[in-house]
Amino acid sequence: MQESSSGLARNPRLAEFVLALGGFGIGTSEFVIMGLMNRVAEDLAVTVPQVGYAISSYALGVVVGAPLISALAARVPRRALLIALMLVFAVGNIASAMAPGFWSFVGLRFLAGLPHGAYFGIAALVAAGAVPIDQRARAISRVMMGLTVAILIGAPLGTWAGNAFGWQIAFAGVGVIALLTALLIRLCVPVQPFDAHASPLRELSALVKQRVLVTIAIACIGCGGMFSIFSYVMPTLTQQAGMSEALGPLVLVIFGLGSIAGNLVGGRMADKNLMRAIPTILVWCAVVQGLFYFAANEVWSGLLFVGLVGTSMALAPSLQTRLMDVAEDAQTMAASMNHAAFNGANALGAWLAGLAISAGFSWSSTGLVGTGLALCGLVIFAWGRWLEKRTYPAQPSVAQCYK
Repeated sequence: MQESSSGLARNPRLAEFVLALGGFGIGTSEFVIMGLMNRVAEDLAVTVPQVGYAISSYALGVVVGAPLISALAARVPRRALLIALMLVFAVGNIASAMAPGFWSFVGLRFLAGLPHGAYFGIAALVAAGAVPIDQRARAISRVMMGLTVAILIGAPLGTWAGNAFGWQIAFAGVGVIALLTALLIRLCVPVQPFDAHASPLRELSALVKQRVLVTIAIACIGCGGMFSIFSYVMPTLTQQAGMSEALGPLVLVIFGLGSIAGNLVGGRMADKNLMRAIPTILVWCAVVQGLFYFAANEVWSGLLFVGLVGTSMALAPSLQTRLMDVAEDAQTMAASMNHAAFNGANALGAWLAGLAISAGFSWSSTGLVGTGLALCGLVIFAWGRWLEKRTYPAQPSVAQCYK
């Protein structure tokens, strides 16, 4: 059954802004804790490394929530589901701000992470369904702009407010943004009827589709390099390049500007030629992340390449669009899993970079880890295309994306 999007199509930019606002809240919640680790550790009487459990708990919530919610809510109208996800996200963040102890805080971060993947996936489907087929990726990139603006503005602002007035205010503020988003979705996104044939089993079928799994693997591995560098970018520039810690906010701003540029350019590339865009972006990632290894020896060249590494975000709209093309009847599951895969990339990239540093390599060896992961993503893409040509000699119609 085709979901009606006529109301949304009459003013797609407004709806995209509202959906991006939710993404801004999610991105701020995900990244702000990295700048508040010392305050959280002090207030909850734990060590800074232990606060990392809360970060991992949120990521685990994303990975668990994406397939679980997509399956269980298969027949829920998309607008209603988006509102529900924002309300759960609001509760998780406001409760995080009120957590009485460390382990309750860790558990509430898991709750806050549950809606993450499903929200972005469903928001992408709604945005893509409101524009002509050849503008899908750009519509998705505009919705995902909320996530990249969160890196540029939300996380630094939340870090400043949290350090100045208490870390709780950052999460409470995110909760307020989520409540506002839920209200605006109710006002700006029209009702979209559910597919009468949808079912949990049909959504779960995405997890056994060859092309879906290949695309998720590209996201999980090929995108890991950006996170390997970003996770250790501050000690890399301060300890290896000699940068002053006072320039820390500038690092986040430069990375955020790069991610915004990559997101927009990546969406345009994907609309022009999706299957050429993905390998081209992976090659770009391999090059700029490898050059970061050398650039990080000096402050200003290091800062320049922090921005170039941020452009790796160009992969996000391309892979999201690809999943919509190959998911067939399991649209919600496939779209949601893209963001679970990105969290997997975050964990994988940071882990491998940590191993390299612990083994005695320089801080900037994270760039070499990134190059290796991008090249692995390129190999997976080539292997997937080879399998696809054998299994699917005729390409499916992208019209399937709007079921």
